[in-house]
Amino acid sequence: MIETWQTTNPGVLRLPSGRLVRGRGLRRPLPAGPTPSYAVHLLGKQPPEVPWEARWLLWPDFRLPRDRTQAQHVLREAWERAAGERVEFACGGGRGRTGTALACLAVLDGVPADEAVEFVRRNYDRHAVETPWQKRYVRRFTA
Repeated sequence: MIETWQTTNPGVLRLPSGRLVRGRGLRRPLPAGPTPSYAVHLLGKQPPEVPWEARWLLWPDFRLPRDRTQAQHVLREAWERAAGERVEFACGGGRGRTGTALACLAVLDGVPADEAVEFVRRNYDRHAVETPWQKRYVRRFTA
């Protein structure tokens, strides 16, 4: 088993279950400290290569995932892996798509869907989940 994040690592969100996940923007430098063991890149184009296991979820900027069924599967797998691995979600800026994905993870973790955006804004980034349709996506996301 790989060691999980520490709450002091930059961008780390603690879910109610105690699972820790990291969000970040790929346009910023890689934060100091441990690297992910698994990452989900939420991008509209092919992501850069990274030296750890990564998955690309086609998700254009300011929009929603192109394949909602695939997104549900990828998010659930990442949530499961976060129980014992350093899981990271990353988009260009680390707020809109990343915040939306983190809010969906919060729903999987037991946060009511209508409270998940506020949970992520309070505990990760106050600007997370940038568009009305991203907020609606989270409200309609089911565990």
